[in-house]
Amino acid sequence: MESLLAARPLVNCPPPCFPSLSIGVAMARVCLGESEAIPGLPIIGNLHQLKEKKPHQTFTKWSETYGPIYTIKTGASSVVVLNSTEVAKEAMVEKFSSISSRKLPKPMSVLSRNRMVAVSDFGDFQKMAKRNIMLSMLGYTAQKQFRDARERMVSKVLSNLHKLVTADPHSPLNFRDVYITELFGMSLTQTLGEDVSSVYVEEFGREISKVEIFHVLVHDMLMWAVEADWRDYFPYLSWIPNKSFETALFTAEARRNSVMRALIKKQKERIERGEARTCYMDFLLEHNSTPLTADDYQMLVFLWESIIASADTVLVNTEWIMYEIAKNPDKQERLLEEIREVCGGRTVTEEDLPRLPYLNAVFHETLRLHSPVPVLAPRFVHEDTTLAGYDVPAGTQLMINVYGCHMDKRAWDSPEEWAPERFLGGEGVSGAGRAFGAGKRICAGSLQAMNVVSVAAARFVQEFRWALREGDGGKEDTMQFTALKLDPLHVHLEPRGRV
Repeated sequence: MESLLAARPLVNCPPPCFPSLSIGVAMARVCLGESEAIPGLPIIGNLHQLKEKKPHQTFTKWSETYGPIYTIKTGASSVVVLNSTEVAKEAMVEKFSSISSRKLPKPMSVLSRNRMVAVSDFGDFQKMAKRNIMLSMLGYTAQKQFRDARERMVSKVLSNLHKLVTADPHSPLNFRDVYITELFGMSLTQTLGEDVSSVYVEEFGREISKVEIFHVLVHDMLMWAVEADWRDYFPYLSWIPNKSFETALFTAEARRNSVMRALIKKQKERIERGEARTCYMDFLLEHNSTPLTADDYQMLVFLWESIIASADTVLVNTEWIMYEIAKNPDKQERLLEEIREVCGGRTVTEEDLPRLPYLNAVFHETLRLHSPVPVLAPRFVHEDTTLAGYDVPAGTQLMINVYGCHMDKRAWDSPEEWAPERFLGGEGVSGAGRAFGAGKRICAGSLQAMNVVSVAAARFVQEFRWALREGDGGKEDTMQFTALKLDPLHVHLEPRGRV
């Protein structure tokens, strides 16, 4: 089986011209009457301390010394970093009217063209776009329409796992390779109405496989999300060319657009034959309040965002939850016991979720410890406000370090430990988690994530006893914009012999 996530360099992607950060690191400053700034160097500020592209870890270490709210310098500008659930909630909910805009770094600005639900400024367009995706895909009613697709996806994964275990029962298998293939297929089905195995791309002059579709639309785009144009940090030098960076970025965008247009063209031909399907594309063509056609660039961005969001964050959630389940056999057995008490010998379904509190705790604790997006997209303060009693002037850029909020020892006991029990009462139930954000910009895909990940994890535990490959118990590093596990999950599986 060819891996969708096999290591592969970006097309024409140069090494960064300057220490680059994740999407979260941009520009700003808070006047905490003046708060203590993180010590840095002249001109570049703290950029050299963020060169590993894992700002969430660095931010969290700094919070232990400088507190839950502090400032950093990123070249010519400054950033406010929030590492506390309470202050983050104040920014996302109570002061949202003053902090509702975005200011994106160059790669995300180019790839999104400010037309994505997740990163566009809050306003009529963003509300319309979010309403469309909730009505067609991610809302409670819409989720019922795609239940069969979710169940088929999990069943295919289980079937493939059984085949691999039967063929070689003693060797560890690569869970990510098996899971992402079917998950990406589900994402394509929800978005376009079909699990596309290949498509002819005119600009490439050839047919490309599902593996290459994944790399162009998902893998390469996520790698660009952690790149940065050094001119973002020094606007007064924006006149200086950065041709190698721009050439690589626009090449990646053009490849993305070519593949998306090929996929849209294929579905347009299907629609012209009178073959309507329940999917995001068909909904947009029929119901969008602003008329769209299959040729619109806005249509392309909407559909691409749906594909990448479903395929990536759900993978991150599922891989980490199965890692923790395999790493903690006592908690795995407790989860299995709960499932058997509620479901007996039958397969877990979505209707069972409200009656499986420990499964729910496992899901939320994994989100806490392994937040899919450890640093939320930067927010722009467009009018003077205050946070935690400090003055925050208009023009400030704001960063919410979700990972830091979840590692805050003032809010969590032993936050570095994976302890689902904390969500059965006490600190977890208090709503301290911020993995899905909060307020008007709360993650649109939270319900789908819970449906897919929780049911998948329960069914995987029903079918197999999970154990990590020897020596993998401490491999918890991450990569890319989302907290994708650096090393793919390798596990030993023992069938439980369910009838």
